[in-house]
Order: sequence, then structure tokens, then C-alpha cells
Amino acid sequence: MRSKLTTLCYIEKDGCYLMMHRVKKQNDINRDKWIGVGGHFEDCESPEECLLREVKEETGLTLNSWKFRGIVTFVSTDSTGTVFEYMHLFTSDDFSGTMTDCDEGNLEWVQKSQLKNLNFWEGDYVFLDLIDKNEPFFSLKLVYKDGKLTDTVLNGKPLK
Repeated sequence: MRSKLTTLCYIEKDGCYLMMHRVKKQNDINRDKWIGVGGHFEDCESPEECLLREVKEETGLTLNSWKFRGIVTFVSTDSTGTVFEYMHLFTSDDFSGTMTDCDEGNLEWVQKSQLKNLNFWEGDYVFLDLIDKNEPFFSLKLVYKDGKLTDTVLNGKPLK
């Protein structure tokens, strides 16, 4: 088993989120999926330091302020074993700079009302809904088996 620490940010402008369509990297677990921007912690980084660095690297934008929305624990099991990840989830509507191209995918502003039409991981819809409902800081656990969401736990209690 290996542990991963990551950040993910949904940057908002004019009723849209800045989304990345992951189509540029080979052997990408997120290949063809739409996600926010973010990535893996580097040595000794805090969640906020990772957030700021990843947003700048992937978009060219500088976040001026942000909101820490929650922690999402991913557990994924398949024939090769189990992998887990702790993702620190942020939102921001205060940024500056000029957007640049990203070597990991295509960046696009997508109307929030159109998000459900995109190819997401099934669990992403859960935390996007929590963000949309302005849920206070939350802990969400998403369990996948062979790529299918099998268990969802919000603040220690099963959902649905």
C-alpha cells in the first residue's frame, strides 16, 4: 500500500469552474476525465503551499485567496492491490495572472450547470455537490473497487 497527499482546487469565475480535461499524458489514471487543478505534495509542503504551486504550474494563475473545503480520502482496490490518497479540497474565486497552457490536459471554463455532462470520476459528483451546497468543512471517504464507487462516507457516516 502506498499513501499519496494531493490538493485539488475548483477556481470559479462568472458561474464557471476552471476544469482540466486530462488528455495529454500517457498512462494517466485520470485519462479522459475532467478534474479541477492540483497535484501531489512535494517534500515539506503544507496543503496551502502545494495548492499555490500546483495552480501556478498548471494554469499560470496566482490565487490571491482560497477556501479549504474539506479532505477527501480515496481508497481504490483492484487486481493489483489497494491504493489510497488524501486529497485536500479547495475553492477560489480570487486570482490574478494570465492563463497558460498545461502539459497535463486542456483547461476550459465550464458552466457549473454543465458539470454533470462531463466525464468525471463518480465520487467527484459527491464533493462537487457538497461544494455547491456550501457544506461546512467536511471529511469525505470514497471507496472504489475495480473503478466503480462502492462506498461513500461523509463525516464518519455512510451516505445513502
